Amino acid sequence: MDARLDLYDHGMTIAVKGRIHVVRYDTTSVFQETARHPHGSARAATTRAYALTDVEGKRIVLQGRPEDSDAEEWGSEIRRAVTHAQVPLAWAALERGERLAFGDVWLTLEQVGSAAVSARWPQVQQIESENGTIRLNIDGSWHRLGPTGATLPNPFVFRTLVERLRADGMRS
Repeated sequence: MDARLDLYDHGMTIAVKGRIHVVRYDTTSVFQETARHPHGSARAATTRAYALTDVEGKRIVLQGRPEDSDAEEWGSEIRRAVTHAQVPLAWAALERGERLAFGDVWLTLEQVGSAAVSARWPQVQQIESENGTIRLNIDGSWHRLGPTGATLPNPFVFRTLVERLRADGMRS
């Protein structure tokens, strides 16, 4: 990666191509993509890309290979910090009755869905992300929530909220 990252309590700065971008953990959208590429032999190289939104709304893409850089460390820290900053705000919004959108997928305290399908939390037996698509097991039948892939912002925030909402739904 040809960028300098400085991580702070409430955000980070990214110096790239002579410009400094400021990213706040509580307001950024992070899009995460992992790709495996053939690397000349039987082994494959993995590249991780994180696209973040800075305070001016500009998108910055960070790429790295865990095997030869510190990408795993900064990627893990970005996921942790954004989750820590955004989950309490998202949960408060849900408790106020708001509907949260994660790309094509939405959540409320009562339901999860997309344009194609929705379900009440007690009906959701399992949720998984497979090949970049969110799938729900609703009453024993699998349903795709729509084209998400790398278009799902803050997938780790989404996952944290879903786990809590499913657990709460199972107790209902």
